Amino acid sequence: MKHVVVLGAGRVGGAMARDLAPDFKVTVADRSEAALARMRESGLSTRAADLSLPEGVKATVADADLVVGAVPGFMGFATAKAVLEAGKPLVDISFFDEDCFELDTLAKRQNLTAIVDCGIAPGCHNIILGDLSRQWDRITSFECLVGGLPVIRTWPYEYKAGFSPIDVIEEYTRPARYVKDGQVVTFPALSEPELLDFEGLGTLESFNTDGLRSIIKTFPDIPDMKEKTLRYPGHIEKMRMLRESGFFGKEKIRIAGAEISPLDLTTALLFPLWFMEEGDEDFTVMRVTVEGEQGGQRVRKQLNLLDRYDRATKTTSMARTTGYTCTAAVRLVAKGGYARKGVSPPEFLGQEPGAWDFIRQDLAKRGVVFIEG
Repeated sequence: MKHVVVLGAGRVGGAMARDLAPDFKVTVADRSEAALARMRESGLSTRAADLSLPEGVKATVADADLVVGAVPGFMGFATAKAVLEAGKPLVDISFFDEDCFELDTLAKRQNLTAIVDCGIAPGCHNIILGDLSRQWDRITSFECLVGGLPVIRTWPYEYKAGFSPIDVIEEYTRPARYVKDGQVVTFPALSEPELLDFEGLGTLESFNTDGLRSIIKTFPDIPDMKEKTLRYPGHIEKMRMLRESGFFGKEKIRIAGAEISPLDLTTALLFPLWFMEEGDEDFTVMRVTVEGEQGGQRVRKQLNLLDRYDRATKTTSMARTTGYTCTAAVRLVAKGGYARKGVSPPEFLGQEPGAWDFIRQDLAKRGVVFIEG
């Protein structure tokens, strides 16, 4: 039985570890004793480790056959680099800001497979795009609308973070890139709001975030591509107000003789309001629309997802959709279904014949179902 080490015992990392446990020997690593205790309650082996230190990462994965990365985004690049330097294959969902291809030479030198951004978004939509690019003659447009939201809307924010809250704020501050008429254009995050209706949910608002990531580089011939995040109406204005007032600033300022960054203060006040308590129910909604040409004909495909909190296992929808995409990729790699060396964003995975079918079926077994529109 292959040994998989999961780096990070948070909500998503824990869900992945539990999902992998029937098929692999699983060890979960984190520096939080409370998080590790929850893993032990599920019958999983744990290791206390400071994953912010490269040597700590290398020691933790020394006996692994495969590593799953589930640390916050600001730690992701350094953690992935340490895993590859330790000579271990990797499937990662940390969504770090750095260019993943900076690790490609290292991965190839080590003869390793490293899949990054392998969650729901980025992740599934990249895999879908890769799969269609393999089948169609040409793709002319790609759009992904995606969001994770609490079922119960609580004032003032009507939002709970289904993954690392600091990564959510990164989405609201990082400039958003998309492709229009063959050119990469950049807009502020939270810009170009639209109100959209979704069956079973009602009206949500969409806005620009930097979700295209690697596909801007890997699909340079697609003339129009964008990803937009979905929230309840009114969320944009609240986040823009905080951002434009400086509450997301990282530079320290002096207040009453103490130095503190506005972001540290904001997170201290905001995150308790965004924290998902045990039993808080959420949903994930996604709409992927791709248009192109095949055999001289115009073609269009739309895939829709509406996933909800699992009451039986008490697993959030964001943990399910993000985590189970990653664990499906782990199973595919472990059985030899994907062996490309170097760094692979998910669209490379989608270009492997049969890969999207495997992942879609693995998700469906867990109740995460994509429906063609």
